[in-house]
Parts: sequence; C-alpha cells; structure tokens
Amino acid sequence: MKKQCGFLLLYVVVAVLLLPLLLTILCGGLGQELPQEAQVLYGLADLAPLDTELEEYVAGVVAAEMPAAFPEEALKAQAVAARTYQVRQMQAAGSRAVLYDVGQAYLSEAEQKEKWGEGYALYAGKIHSAVRATAGEIMTYDGEPILAAFHAQSGGRTEDAAHVWNTAVPYLKSVDSKGDRQAPNNETTVTIAAKALAERLGIAGDAAVSVRKRTEAGYVAEVQAGSKTFSGREIRERLGLRSADFTIAKNGDSYIFTVHGYGHGAGMSQYGASFLAEQGKNYHEILRHYYTGISFSILE
Repeated sequence: MKKQCGFLLLYVVVAVLLLPLLLTILCGGLGQELPQEAQVLYGLADLAPLDTELEEYVAGVVAAEMPAAFPEEALKAQAVAARTYQVRQMQAAGSRAVLYDVGQAYLSEAEQKEKWGEGYALYAGKIHSAVRATAGEIMTYDGEPILAAFHAQSGGRTEDAAHVWNTAVPYLKSVDSKGDRQAPNNETTVTIAAKALAERLGIAGDAAVSVRKRTEAGYVAEVQAGSKTFSGREIRERLGLRSADFTIAKNGDSYIFTVHGYGHGAGMSQYGASFLAEQGKNYHEILRHYYTGISFSILE
C-alpha cells in the first residue's frame, strides 16, 4: 500500500511540473523558436549538468551563437566548432582552464533562462543533447586544433580566409553554401547620402564610389572611392554593413548598398549548416563541407 501511494505521489509531482510546459507547447507559445520540433521533449537527464566545465562552456556558446530552432545536426556541428575554437585558444595560451573572453558569444544558465523563459527546459535540453552527443570531439588539421571560424550566413558561397584576414588557411577555402540564399534577411539594403559617405571615407563630396574588383566567391575585394582604394572589409566596417558581399548603386544624392549574407564569410555558415541538416546531412558531413580536409579527434 505504501509503495502504491509512493508511485501515485511521484506521478502527481511529475504531472504538475510538466503541465505548464506541455500547455505552452500545445498552444504554440514556443512556435517562434521551434515550430517543427515542438513535439520533441527533452527529459530531465538532458538538463543535468554536463561532465566538465569545457562542455558547459560549449553549451553556453551554442545557446548564444545558434538558434535553438535549428536541426540537432546543425547544433552538433556548432558544438564541435565552439569546442575546437576554445581548445585552440587554451592551447595557444598554455592554459588548462576554460577561457571565456576569446571572441565567442556565451550565455550563462541564468542568461539562457532569461532569454527563453518558459521554453528554457526545451531549448537547453536540446542543446545539452547535442553537446553530449559530441562530447570531447574537436576538428584537427595536421594533428592540431583548427581555427574553427564561422559566420551567420553567406551570399551563397563562403569566402577564402586569405581574402578575409590576408592569410591563407588550408582548411578555410571558399565552398558552396546555396542554402544561405533562403535565410531570413539574406539581402539587406543600406542607403547613405553621398555627403555622409564622403565624410566617412575621407573623400571629396562629388567623388564617385564603385566596386572595382571582386574575389572568386563574389565578395568585394576593392572599392574605388575618388582617388582612394578600400578593401571590401574596410568598407563593411566603416559603413556597418552586414558583410563584404555587396553592390553599390548611385541614386540621386545617395548611394544604395545592397548586401548579401551576414558575417565575415569564412568557415561554417550557420544557416548553411541548418540547410544541410534539413537535407539529411549529419554533423560530420556538415563540418567536412565547410572545413576542407579536416579530421576529427576526441580529447583525452
């Protein structure tokens, strides 16, 4: 009798805890983040603390850097990229401790709860599941952790690292990423008055501004502005453009910049990873697509 009462009490407690989450899912409250995955519930085991500080860090990076609505294979790819980037930084610094200020966005557990509210258990559980599935896994090239660069979306093709940082990286080559063209806000426009543009570039007000040269991937390599020449990256930074894949058109007293993609363009495209996952690719296939000739290793 006591045993039956114990099971009944456990059942009631679990039902009370899960009821708000189930109602939220069924009523579509999480639809804006996870419209097609809302029926997938992640258990309490998925929310349990991860094995090491490094793995907890990786989960925080994935939560900050990639929408939880993305397919799990894309989240796994992001987890491996985040872990690889961190391990490379730790190795360079000669540190055995996780470094939190290394250029990757990060959300603590408290910040994740604030971001997702009632959806926290669902989203954090999904991310923890992806991190656990790839635990300790990193990408290497010639036996060393790679520079696992990534960006939000390209204009349809990623950029070669040589055109981004003026340094060739054997595994950061330009590759096709056509799925990015379907990403939200892949094309944006910025209109700047000719006078304001001249002030930002330090040129005469009546000087012509035009694209002079492009890279093989289609990103702007050079812009001619009066007597001055700028790289596409310089123009992007000075004008706050989303990427260096843009066109320039004169319209009266203004210039219109039509921009494709978001980010520097090197390495893995996050929206491209999501597209490939939706096409049935697993995270190894996704990562091998964006990082040429890499291998996978497990941390000891």
